[in-house]
Amino acid sequence: MAAIYTILVLFLAVFVAGFILLIMGAINFDFSNSEIPPGMNQPVKLRIIHIILICIAVVGKILEKIGICSQINFVRYMQGVRTLGADQKLFIKDLCFGKVPVRIYQPKAPSSSQRRGVMFFHGGGWTLGSVDTHENLCRSLARESDSVVVSVGYRLAPEHKYPAAYEDCLNATIHFMRNTEHYGVDPARISVCGDSAGGNLAAAVSQTLAGRSDLPKLRAQILIYPHLQALDFNLPSYQQNQGVPLLFRERAAFFALQYLNGDTSHMEEVLEGSHIPIDIKLNYNKWMSPDNIPEKFKARGYKSHVLLDCPTVVYETMKRFCEPNLCPLLAEDAVIHQLPESFILTCEFDVLRDDGLLYKKRLEDNGVHVTWYHLEDGFHGIMNFSNSDWMSFSSGERGLNNIVNFLKSL
Repeated sequence: MAAIYTILVLFLAVFVAGFILLIMGAINFDFSNSEIPPGMNQPVKLRIIHIILICIAVVGKILEKIGICSQINFVRYMQGVRTLGADQKLFIKDLCFGKVPVRIYQPKAPSSSQRRGVMFFHGGGWTLGSVDTHENLCRSLARESDSVVVSVGYRLAPEHKYPAAYEDCLNATIHFMRNTEHYGVDPARISVCGDSAGGNLAAAVSQTLAGRSDLPKLRAQILIYPHLQALDFNLPSYQQNQGVPLLFRERAAFFALQYLNGDTSHMEEVLEGSHIPIDIKLNYNKWMSPDNIPEKFKARGYKSHVLLDCPTVVYETMKRFCEPNLCPLLAEDAVIHQLPESFILTCEFDVLRDDGLLYKKRLEDNGVHVTWYHLEDGFHGIMNFSNSDWMSFSSGERGLNNIVNFLKSL
């Protein structure tokens, strides 16, 4: 009996040691392949958070290997484990708009007039995130701006590929627009808002609704470091920030492919830019060219990228990247000029920075009023830590304050 006990203890010790070594190996790999550039907001805190996220991903991979659960489901579970409890200033309720789950945040204080409405679409690369992961941010927006916020729990990839997330966000927004009287919301003051992939969805929904005459006009769109195109992963911001947490260049391409069709076998072609034919890329060059990005954003280093042609078999699987509902930066001017007043937040140390800069120029060129706020020391995902105890970043709080002030101006 003692021998069996000894063997079990040894087995457990070896397993734990191996587990720790795997995690330490992943952390060491991250340190050698990531970068915290000078000038970033609270870099030590960012590194700690990044290490925690790596550990969660590694544990998820181990659980997947031994058949307990998939890595993506484990990461999703860990993202949503924290609960905040009741809010003294908000009524919070989970509902469904048709088949789409939503969480509504309504200020408790009485109002002498109808409030603003905000449709919020969470980030997470279309594969992660939920109404739970963005609970803090949505509560803050509702409380500080005295608005009714509706957070949409859209379907996630790769289980539900494009256009599932877009359709859920569009349908939820239309439902809300048609039922504003139930929530004390002014139908003329409804905005769409989202971060990262959620910014993509907000931009796509805004474009779709721009030409609708049977619905109220959106009052504004608020795009927080939005992912707006998948044609060029070699823009200056992608080159400068390719290894900066919390979103690496390769992960941005991976998420886009997961949303598109769940097939990442052509990742190399996407990263090098040989997934879209040259003639099509040249057609969009008037909007996508790095020449449209101010020179000051190239100061940290940028090398022009040679256009590569695309094998037909690759393009057949990638051609939907040219659809504006997937890549809103590619919409025609006739659509862009109808868009509502816009707020765009970008971060210097973010691979998606230039998506926001290019869209800002497109909007302004088409007469759309844009309020732009750039976090010089910010990184991708910083807003999701707003009002989150020790995880908050001062730069993110500044970003949140600017968004709230914009909402109050509507």
